[in-house]
Amino acid sequence: MDRENLLRELPSVDSILKSEDGEKWISRYPRTLVINVIRDSLSLLREEIKKGLLKDKEELRDYLISTINKGLERASRFSLRPVINATGIVIHTNLGRSLLSIKAALNILDVARSYSNLEYDLKEGRRGKRYVHVIRLLKELTGVEDAFVVNNNAAAVFITLNSLAAGREVIVSRGELVEIGGSFRMPDIMRMSGAILKEVGTTNKTHLYDYERAIGENTALIMKVHRSNFRLSGFVQEVFAEELVALGKKHGIPVIFDLGSGCLIDLKKYGIPDEPSVQEVLKTGIDIVTFSGDKLLGGPQAGIILGRSEYIEKIRRSPLARVVRVDKFTLSGLEATLYEYLDEENAIKKIPTLRMLLQGFDEIKKRAERLIKKLGSLEGWKKVKSLNTALSKDTIRDVKALIAFEEDFSRAGGGALPEIELRTCGVAIRPLNVSCNILEERLRNSEPPLIGRIKDDRFFLDARTIQEHEIDLIVSILAGVL
Repeated sequence: MDRENLLRELPSVDSILKSEDGEKWISRYPRTLVINVIRDSLSLLREEIKKGLLKDKEELRDYLISTINKGLERASRFSLRPVINATGIVIHTNLGRSLLSIKAALNILDVARSYSNLEYDLKEGRRGKRYVHVIRLLKELTGVEDAFVVNNNAAAVFITLNSLAAGREVIVSRGELVEIGGSFRMPDIMRMSGAILKEVGTTNKTHLYDYERAIGENTALIMKVHRSNFRLSGFVQEVFAEELVALGKKHGIPVIFDLGSGCLIDLKKYGIPDEPSVQEVLKTGIDIVTFSGDKLLGGPQAGIILGRSEYIEKIRRSPLARVVRVDKFTLSGLEATLYEYLDEENAIKKIPTLRMLLQGFDEIKKRAERLIKKLGSLEGWKKVKSLNTALSKDTIRDVKALIAFEEDFSRAGGGALPEIELRTCGVAIRPLNVSCNILEERLRNSEPPLIGRIKDDRFFLDARTIQEHEIDLIVSILAGVL
C-alpha cells in the first residue's frame, strides 16, 4: 500500500477511544492522559509512514496499538519511583538514603490509611502532643532527659542555634566548619539562625585554650561538629567532648554536639572504628546532641535533638518548631525504627541500613553467586573467570556479554564513615555489542531503573546493596537490554 493510502487509513482519536482497546485504556488510565498519548502516537505514525517504515494496513494497526500501550505505560509512571541500587553505596543520598524496615514501612501504611491519634491523648480523651510517640523510645534508648524531632538535621542545628544563641556568639573550631551535601555549610546555617560564629584554632589544630580564650560575656554556646563526611590526618589536634563539657561547666555555658549521622549502636565492636554512638556522646555530659534519622540510624528523614530538658523546652516553644515539624508519616516510621533498637541483635537483622553495612562477606558472595548463575543461563551471556582473560573470536562468537565474579569495596555513603572501605563482591559485565556507557544508560532507563557503577570499562553490580527479592528482576532486566 502506498504512503498516501496508508495515511488515510490512520483512525481518528474518537474512533480509537470507542474501540475495544480504547475502552480498555479509558478504564485503566485517566481520559485526558489516554487522549494525549493517542494524539502523540498518531503523530509519530504519520512520520513513520512518510519515511516508508510502515508498509501495510495490518502492520499499521499492530504498530499503533503497541505505540499507544508503551506511551501509556511511560506516561502513567510516577516521577518518584523505586530503583534497584547495585552501586554498593548503602546510604545513597541520590537514591533516597536509608531503606526502611518492613515494620516501619507497614506502620506508615497503617497510619496513612486510617485516622490516627497523632495529636489526641487516648488515655485522657483530649488533645495531645505529636512528639510523645517517639520521645518515650528516645529516652529509653539513650537515657536522655528530653527529646525533640524536626524534619532533618540541618533544621535541628538551625532551630537549636536560633533558640539558644540568636544574637550571641557560638564558639566552633575552624577544623569543624563542615560543608554537607548540596553545598550547605555550617557557617551559613549559623548566620541564618541569627547566631554569631566565633571561630577558634586553625584548620588542622585546635586546643582547649583556644576555646577558653574565646569565651566572653556574649558567648551563648560551645559547639562541636563531628566530621562525619571527611577525616583530617597527620599533624592534627582536636578537643574532645569531655574537655569541652568541663570547660562549659566551668563557665556556665552549654555545649552542643552535632553528630551529623548518628547511630544508636556501638559500631566499634563490629569492626567500624571512629564513629561514636549517640549514647557514648551523651555520657560525656554534652548538653545537646543533634543527628539525622535517615543515615546510620536507618529510619525516615528527620532531625533528632536530644538533651537537657531546660534547653529542649526552649527549642520546643520556638515559633520555628511549627515551620520544621514532622508529619504523621515521619513519626510512624521513626517510632517503628526506634522500636527495633530495643533489641540490638534484632535491629541489625531488621533495619536494612545496618544489615547491609554489617553483613559478612560470605553472605554477599552467596548473593553474587546466585545472580551470576542466573545470568550465565541467559542466551548470549557467557560466564568467564575474569574479564581480563584474552578470549578468541570463536570463543565469543554470538556472545552478547561476558560476566565474571569480582571482588571490590563498598562505601557507607550519606556523609557517614568516610574512610571505611567495606569488602564486597558482585558481577562485572562487559557488553560486546554496545559500549559500557550505553549499557549503563539502558539500565538507568529500564523499568525499574537498575543503577550500578562503571569501573575499568565494565559495569559492576555490587551484591551488598542488592536485595534478595531483586535478583530475578535484575536478570529479567538484563535479559532484554542487549
